[in-house]
Amino acid sequence: MLGVDLLVVGFVVVSSFFRGAPWTDALDPLFGTIILLDFVARLWIARRPLRQLIRPLNIADMIVIVSLLAPAAGENFAFLRVLRVLRVLRSYRTLTRLRRDVPLFRQNQDVIVSVLNLAVFLLITTALVFETQVGRNDEITDYVDALYFTVSTLTTTGFGDITLQGTYGRLLAVLIMIFGVSLFIRLAQTVFRPPKVSYSCPHCGLSRHDADAVHCKHCGEILNIPDEGLT
Repeated sequence: MLGVDLLVVGFVVVSSFFRGAPWTDALDPLFGTIILLDFVARLWIARRPLRQLIRPLNIADMIVIVSLLAPAAGENFAFLRVLRVLRVLRSYRTLTRLRRDVPLFRQNQDVIVSVLNLAVFLLITTALVFETQVGRNDEITDYVDALYFTVSTLTTTGFGDITLQGTYGRLLAVLIMIFGVSLFIRLAQTVFRPPKVSYSCPHCGLSRHDADAVHCKHCGEILNIPDEGLT
């Protein structure tokens, strides 16, 4: 599931360099069919299909299916498929299996999830810039141009060699500057901050501690955090 999702996201990004190429038009229905079958299977096994249907990520899946199987109806929304990767990694079963089968993931789960959140945020913001400006702005012709503008704006570098055109473009730039910068900084901090472990303090219930903590920082209770002797 995760492999297919990453492949689809990679296809959405790479195909931006070859807009209108015959091979991209041929692959759209293939990916759309795979996503549709997965979507139908999840609805089939769901205890409450209607509740599943109205979940935000499932609505995003439906938009992507339409965009891939009927491009004229909404090809600009195909980038929402990147949200699927985040949902798969956050599902309880997937996390349980990754913890059990992949030691690297078990030891660095918080960092990996934080990196994934940051990547999804960057891809979504970049895709919004790309889809609203391609064909209208000569300075943005592919995802690299959109990513360059997005990162330079989010990091407040703002070189100024690429600007968004039109009223909607300027409004999008304002939204990125107001909301995006704070979210970007917060997500970046979760990647680079010292790792924490999940362990509930038996006295006060604080659930996040340093990996080598002996006492709870909140109440001073002695902790017995299990580890595997790894440094």
